[in-house]
Amino acid sequence: MISPSLAGASSKNYSHNESNNRSTTAEQQWKSQINRKLLVHGACTHRDISILQSRDTTSGIPQYIVQIVNTCEAGCAPSEVHVHCGWFASARIVNPRTFRRLSYDDCLVNGGKPLKTCQIIRFTYSNSFMYPLKFKSAKFC
Repeated sequence: MISPSLAGASSKNYSHNESNNRSTTAEQQWKSQINRKLLVHGACTHRDISILQSRDTTSGIPQYIVQIVNTCEAGCAPSEVHVHCGWFASARIVNPRTFRRLSYDDCLVNGGKPLKTCQIIRFTYSNSFMYPLKFKSAKFC
């Protein structure tokens, strides 16, 4: 059986922790709101370039659909977007103005032209495996 003094101490600890948790949660929400405002009103960053890939269900050589999107809402259009792409190659021709390998692990998106807000660069490539594509660099406003 727990003594009344220990039960009281435990109860005090609980309410102190509960108060701390509420304070921490409120602080996190406040910081989150500030961060959201910064993302909406601040400058665009690499986090605003989204690269998505999926496999197309076709027979023969596997085909992969790639979508590269600028999700920044600050009105900035990043240009010279480069992607890590290994030795990217495709059995199917990809328009070089859309996506082009310049050298090992360096592919240029949209011919280096700015990616407008919510603009989607979409292309399909064919290869026996999916290339891991990851943001490398860009010029931001």
